[in-house]
Amino acid sequence: QVQLVESGGGLVQAGGSLRLSCAASGRTFSNYAMGWFRQAPGKEREFVAAINWSGDITKYADSVKGRFTISRDNTKNTVYLQMNSLKPEDTAVYYCAAGQLFGQTRYEYLYWGQGTQVTVSA
Repeated sequence: QVQLVESGGGLVQAGGSLRLSCAASGRTFSNYAMGWFRQAPGKEREFVAAINWSGDITKYADSVKGRFTISRDNTKNTVYLQMNSLKPEDTAVYYCAAGQLFGQTRYEYLYWGQGTQVTVSA
């Protein structure tokens, strides 16, 4: 089992920045690929970004490419999502997830956090 706890969400104006953190405990963090997903009201949970176990390969959804950066610190068992140039359409609950497949679908991730709300005002 891997336990995941997100933090860093909040209310920000359009054009602003936030950094989300996801702290992991339980099994060896560095064995897992990590992903960030988000879910807006009335919408499906969608892929945002993923990072492989060593942190040297990343993937992004087209909608966030160039604005968001995923990173990880295996010494701290933490994954981050730096979000810049935020837009109102980025408003959602953001979830981190851990899996053994470096994928872009939610079905490829085994463990999930409870989520953190990000709200971007116009």
